[in-house]
Amino acid sequence: MDTISRREFIGTAALAGVALAGSMKTALAADTPAWMDTIPVIDAHIHLFDPTRPVFSGYMGSQAYRALDKPSLPAMYSALAKPVGVVGAIMVESSSWIDDNLWYLDTCRADPFMVGVSGSLNPGSPDFGRYVTHFARDPLYRAVRFSTFYNATNGRADDGKVTLKPDNVANLKLLAQADLALDTANPSMNLMSANVLLADAIPNLRIIMDHLPSFDPTPDNQAAYEAVVKEMAARPNIFVKLTEVYHPRLSDNVIVKDYEPLRTRLEYLYGGFGEDRVMFGSDYPNSYGVATVPEEVGLMKRFFSTKTKAQAEKYFWKNSALIYKWKKRTPSQPSVT
Repeated sequence: MDTISRREFIGTAALAGVALAGSMKTALAADTPAWMDTIPVIDAHIHLFDPTRPVFSGYMGSQAYRALDKPSLPAMYSALAKPVGVVGAIMVESSSWIDDNLWYLDTCRADPFMVGVSGSLNPGSPDFGRYVTHFARDPLYRAVRFSTFYNATNGRADDGKVTLKPDNVANLKLLAQADLALDTANPSMNLMSANVLLADAIPNLRIIMDHLPSFDPTPDNQAAYEAVVKEMAARPNIFVKLTEVYHPRLSDNVIVKDYEPLRTRLEYLYGGFGEDRVMFGSDYPNSYGVATVPEEVGLMKRFFSTKTKAQAEKYFWKNSALIYKWKKRTPSQPSVT
């Protein structure tokens, strides 16, 4: 298997960046159909932050990106993404601070490359409904990310009996009534089980399981993993971001670069959830030091080169438009209407 350690990748990433962009373009021309490069891409998962702000949560992306000690802002990402066909992005919260929702909206409103915000609201708070009503008035505010709406008998251990928190469920019904989606991350057995319960409790809530390809089942939980994925796939209101396909394995911190095992996992998840319930995302800048934006886009273009153009369009932008209900802000961005 072709693998590379995180340390080796980070050490060579800066030198390889320019060459990689060129070689990726060549590889795509050789390995993908011509129509692939005509499909606009909406990145449904990036993070924004600015450590130069007077009040800052401290979140700085991946360990490799933190070492750069710089912000992550729309113009910085779009400069990397536009050359490979990305025409817009949705930012996903990187702070639990309620005030940061305002910064997210102000920052994204100032740059029309950004088509949506998945903000930060706690459904355990008695003020949740008031904030949902407030932020839902802004057409850029499309979702909330929150992942601890459940209890597990073993606490954080990934093998507990999962139950939903009743107050959270009551408030998340208000999110559904406001026609906003719920992002959940990062994938664990407990969270996936909780998503199944929540999907049954609130059938009209659009629930998004972020980064599902990054979950590496072990021999001990392989059967349970397959069972809960099957249960999620059986709920039509659960959607999946095929993000963090490149990721350090939990067992040895190795980033698998060989295409075949990545393709196998993608085919498994794509086959389970189907063409209408998957979305593209780069997880930038958490992906920094793991994979470049050209690599992230190139991998998924290679995967969809064996599918139809209509299926690729759904993955790269149409599904996110229907799930998040974002609206185009520039002429280069597509629209389902």
